[in-house]
Amino acid sequence: MSLIATLARLEAVRSGRAQALATVRHRHLSERPLVLVPLTTAGEAGAPLGALVGTDRDAPRLLVVPQPRDRDLRFAFLADLADVVLPYIDGCAEAVEAAERSETDPETGKRVKVEVDLCADAPQLIVPSRAGIDFVRLLGRSMRFRRTAEQDPETPFPAPTRVPLLGRWFTHFGERSRVPGSSLLLAVTDLLPRHWATGQSHVEDQHLGALLAWIDPPEGTTGADAALRAELARDGSGQLLCPPAGPATDPAFDNKLLAPAIERYDQVRIRLAAAEDGVEADDRFGELTEAEHSIRTLVEKCTRPTWDAVWRGLDLLRELEEGGHVADRWTRDRWSFTGHRDRVAAGEPPQPRRDDAVTAANKLAAREREQARLDAQEALDDPLVMAGRRLSGEAFAGEVTDVVMTYSEGKRPSPRPLLTVRTEDRPHLGERTKVYRSLAGKPQAAEFVGHEELARGGGLVVLRIVDKMGRGKEPEAGTVPEKGDRVCFTVFEHEQRGGAKLPEPEETPWTHGGPPGEADTVPQPDPVTEEDVL
Repeated sequence: MSLIATLARLEAVRSGRAQALATVRHRHLSERPLVLVPLTTAGEAGAPLGALVGTDRDAPRLLVVPQPRDRDLRFAFLADLADVVLPYIDGCAEAVEAAERSETDPETGKRVKVEVDLCADAPQLIVPSRAGIDFVRLLGRSMRFRRTAEQDPETPFPAPTRVPLLGRWFTHFGERSRVPGSSLLLAVTDLLPRHWATGQSHVEDQHLGALLAWIDPPEGTTGADAALRAELARDGSGQLLCPPAGPATDPAFDNKLLAPAIERYDQVRIRLAAAEDGVEADDRFGELTEAEHSIRTLVEKCTRPTWDAVWRGLDLLRELEEGGHVADRWTRDRWSFTGHRDRVAAGEPPQPRRDDAVTAANKLAAREREQARLDAQEALDDPLVMAGRRLSGEAFAGEVTDVVMTYSEGKRPSPRPLLTVRTEDRPHLGERTKVYRSLAGKPQAAEFVGHEELARGGGLVVLRIVDKMGRGKEPEAGTVPEKGDRVCFTVFEHEQRGGAKLPEPEETPWTHGGPPGEADTVPQPDPVTEEDVL
């Protein structure tokens, strides 16, 4: 936690209201996101109980599993969920635009630019909390390996055709959510604390009702009091006024309301199965419909407050202006979405349960690189975030007090102007340390030359600019700061470099699945196990 964040939390406790951690929004928000509020059975994380899902905040689709232990009812729930999610995904996959991408020419081995189709937009899935992201990943893993009657007519308990497809998309969303800065799958309880600091712990911030109470407390009360009410207040029957933000349920709800309703449903199903004539069966069927309706009412009552809270959180986030680099990160999400769309259309097998060594290493390296890029871009987009980096010695800002034109030695001297910057910051600089500033969206590098402390406080930092000044003997206009300009340099790089290239999966050594050419090195689909079945 940065010093700025610590001070903001202390101020939130003192003032009774959440304090801003950002001046801009650092994540992309779609104009038409798909919100999913899931609910699971207590003690069975993979057994869905119900969900509210949709793109219309006033008309969500309610999906319920009256008996979560019934495999057929669970598959029906997943099929209904696919009927909502897949058309939304297909709607984003249809509109494309021309884009250029670098690829390796198989004949020359050189990188060349080719024109490909890029989806003009990508779907965005919003869940209430981080546990909702884990649930999406779990559903994806449990669905993408399911066999359908078309694939295997003799498979027991065949899944509807659209269920494995939904599993592949949920797996892709879950994997993409692990990439820092990605916005395909977002949790509101991760978005809000990134932009506001509350007076409670990070664990308590995962309660959406308490989090919103700190950010936007009711008139005449403090965030702490409103958060306590959101967490503990109950009605006359002992039920929480603000149920958890899914997918978990409250024990009082399970024991007093849900369990009796499901037991009644089971008893009616038994009596319906034992009905001896049509008249009795019609009566029992009416009772079954009524029992199922009571369960649907309970699930809707439990999920609707969270549904409204999710949209309220999105409204608060939309009040912030989008950061300058957010669009670039969303473009990378669009590339990821387009690539998975193409793999599905090409008939490739589902994602494996475990990645091979090369794929896992590439994913880890990519996530580390994206995390460093995200940290740099957030600081460049947001003065408040940059202030935290300045306090930690990773950046400094000040006024240019002198500019001396010097040149490099050699046959073709290049401009190497010396800047003297007066700053109150204390950056961590060593001999010839590289520092960077943003120039027209590109990083301009400079070398640290020297530092002088001033008696009145602060100091003078001398820098030598080394690039982004054009090819001429004199720097191009605007590429060198002038005396009196305010500048901000960072010790961290603005653009991240790629690591060493890893071998292809089929060329890995025997310690990682080789040697190449042997039959057992060919990737095979993972067998279906009990872990892959809900």
